[in-house]
Amino acid sequence: MEQRLFKYIWKHSKADQIKILFLVLASMPFYFLSLDLPKSIINRAVDSQNFSDINSTLSFMRFDLPFGEAIFGQPVVLFEGFDLTQISLLFALCFSFLGLVLVNGLFKFVINTLKGQLGERMLRRLRFELTDRILRFPVMHSRRVKQAEIATMLKDEVEPLGGFIGDAIVTPVFLGGQALTALIFIMVQNVWLGIVAMSIVLVQAFLIPKLRRRILDLGRQRQMTARALAGRVSELVEGAVEIQAHDTSNYERAEISSRLGKIFKIRYEIYQRKFFVKFLNNLLAQITPFIFYLGGGYLVITGQFEIGTLVAVLAAYKDLPPPIKDLINWDQQRNDVQIKYEQVAEQFQPNGMIDAEMQRLEEKHSPPLEGDIVASNLCLVDENENKLLDGITFSVGVDKKIAVVGNASSGKEYLGLLLANLVKSSSGSMKIGGKSMAQLPSAITGRRISYVSSEAYLFPLSVMDNLFYGLRNWMIKDSSLLSHSEAEYQREKQEALRTGNIALNPDGEWVDFVSAGINDPAELVPRVTEVLRAVDFEEDVYLFGLSGIVDSENRPDIAESILGARIALKEHLKSTGDEDLVIAFDPEKYNNNATLRENLLFGTPRKKQYAGNNLLAMPVLREAVEEADLRDSIYNMGLSIARTMVELFMGLPPSHQFFEQFSFISADDLPEFDKIVKRADKSSFADISDSDREALMYLPFDYVEARHRLGLVTKDVEAKILRARKIFAEKLESRDPDAVEFYDPDNYNSAASIQDNILFGRLAYGRAEAGATIGRVMTELLDDLGLRSEVIEVGLEFNVGIAGNRLSSVQRQKLALARSLIKRPDLLILNEAAAVMDSQSQNRLVPSIMEAQENRGVCWTLQRASLSQHFEYVIVMQNGKVVESGRFEELNKDGKVLKSLIDDE
Repeated sequence: MEQRLFKYIWKHSKADQIKILFLVLASMPFYFLSLDLPKSIINRAVDSQNFSDINSTLSFMRFDLPFGEAIFGQPVVLFEGFDLTQISLLFALCFSFLGLVLVNGLFKFVINTLKGQLGERMLRRLRFELTDRILRFPVMHSRRVKQAEIATMLKDEVEPLGGFIGDAIVTPVFLGGQALTALIFIMVQNVWLGIVAMSIVLVQAFLIPKLRRRILDLGRQRQMTARALAGRVSELVEGAVEIQAHDTSNYERAEISSRLGKIFKIRYEIYQRKFFVKFLNNLLAQITPFIFYLGGGYLVITGQFEIGTLVAVLAAYKDLPPPIKDLINWDQQRNDVQIKYEQVAEQFQPNGMIDAEMQRLEEKHSPPLEGDIVASNLCLVDENENKLLDGITFSVGVDKKIAVVGNASSGKEYLGLLLANLVKSSSGSMKIGGKSMAQLPSAITGRRISYVSSEAYLFPLSVMDNLFYGLRNWMIKDSSLLSHSEAEYQREKQEALRTGNIALNPDGEWVDFVSAGINDPAELVPRVTEVLRAVDFEEDVYLFGLSGIVDSENRPDIAESILGARIALKEHLKSTGDEDLVIAFDPEKYNNNATLRENLLFGTPRKKQYAGNNLLAMPVLREAVEEADLRDSIYNMGLSIARTMVELFMGLPPSHQFFEQFSFISADDLPEFDKIVKRADKSSFADISDSDREALMYLPFDYVEARHRLGLVTKDVEAKILRARKIFAEKLESRDPDAVEFYDPDNYNSAASIQDNILFGRLAYGRAEAGATIGRVMTELLDDLGLRSEVIEVGLEFNVGIAGNRLSSVQRQKLALARSLIKRPDLLILNEAAAVMDSQSQNRLVPSIMEAQENRGVCWTLQRASLSQHFEYVIVMQNGKVVESGRFEELNKDGKVLKSLIDDE
């Protein structure tokens, strides 16, 4: 990156800057005329001495050749103008002044708009360039930087640069031109007043920037401490488990408080100095009018000065301080953003940056890797000159199954990074098929080689999107024109190119299905299932699918099939005598295995305000409860629950199992409900407080008669609940028909999961085998009906969350493995990728992946040396060196390092 901000600005915006500067220069004559017109209005039109009577006239808009009298001895008239009376002249001059105000305002509007556009374009360019550099950071450097600090710099620290870039060149010319024009005008009117104004301006220009230097230093310190604070807060989020587990939260609070104290101290000093400079600047700005009023007034009184000239001078000086003040502010801003730019540029150009040419876009399939992997005296040194790898030498075919084993300090991880071309060696060489690995572009290594580390990262997308992420190498087809007009599409494309951005549409078709072996849409799910099965992740995705939601309008085929599965499940349970395992939803019956909330709602909420405890707060439900005469019953149920909880559990430890079984009231809330019960026992429903009533009425909503067995849902209460259910449904149908999708035995519920649609009820409480039996039967039915693929397809839409946090660590690794396998890479590099799995899972996974890779290469850095028996070639490392290599049978002998590693497991 350019080290100097102004050089960077001029390099990328020269044409736009010149265009705006031309407008600035063009505006100066109009600005000068606007300063001169007030004098003409007073001296020529207002002063009646210029007119002997009402019919007298003076010329308007007469133009003489500048310096014509000096050159030719007499004035040279270019335009005679118009002869106007005093009133007409006054109107003409005033409207001319108004016209100049409009013209000057229009110039400012156009110039400021173009400056803003220029600044935003340059900000977009800068942010894209910084992001591009992040994508080219060396892997070892990416491990050292704090993501929060980098994100803060990209988002916040370059933001002021966007506002300044438009002002960088235009503003000093524009403001300086205005100040110089006003100063020249004052000089023309009176030299001495001009000298006074110039003197004050020079004092301001010298003194104010000097006082502001310390403010700039403090600003630099504030920026550094704020950036460090952002990094520290990021550590708190990432280390939340450790902080809570070790009770170090108060130490962290103290540490953050100390940092905030430093920032406060810096910012307070900035405020003190900034407002003192502002006070001094304002004081100097007011001294000049004092001199003008005193000296100019004296000259007018003594007849040495016209009153109109004094008014014009004062008006001109009124326009002088703002540009001077803005120029001083611009200079401070210039120094400030230069510091920000230098700091950002320093952070975004680490040693070993990947050359941009290596990541050049290639819109074609890269040639396969062939031949041997040849490592010759490879060495890798870290930033502290520690040798991570030392003299690594071996040769093996790229299509071979290679195992790399060694202890934690053997350096095997770095060998995997070198093989994947993610780290460059400090010395020596590595070649594939006779080509230097360091010279291979990403279009080859990123497409023909797959890499999975021990802590693979997943993007906050669906399983499907993460699975095919490695196949988004180039835009196969642009779909922009489907939603944009041709003109709009071209405009957006040109704007992207103009700001140095890439003119590719992220919403286009990017996934290279052909590389995954998918030549037809019908092959997608079978191919994906094959890969998921290879990494033992198929069942997980299947379960995701069962809990997934299918819109019957978009996929009526799946919805119809699920309804068939619902019927088949019911018939199967009836045939085996297990029909009592599932208590189906019936519009005319109360389901004792469902909560009171579920029985009232009798459907699946589409809007969050109808979900959970929010439901009771909805006026439409309260009206239904009131009309069904259910309010007192719910209150009495709540009071009975509270009384029972208080009597049975008061005094029990919070960890007691009863609190989990009867999860109406927490141990901390029991004393408060004890008071509520005592107050309620002394009063009627109408007399208790609203807060007590609300607290008691919320309790029964999680009550399940079959589970809690308190006998609260009597026949009378059940009838009222069913009545309230119907009233609620009717009211909701007219007021908010899209809020809830109600249960219907004959229809698919698009708001409920596939599993809930098949089950269409609740498992019977007290039957230990119910869950396992229903799960097994449901799976068998879906397989028999040929719906497994459809369920997996739905499961592929499951969002994995930020960094895959909705998945377990084992699931994340399996998905990362599947992501690499589906590319069908020539060389699959796994750096302890199965370390989080248990030994049995590893034993199944290794041969499965070997089979999936067929005749393509695998290089697996193993956590357990015994797994190397599945590989054709074994490399044994110690202390960054290769100590043994060869076939497993040759190395698994007494006296060999591999044998000792296996024995130590």
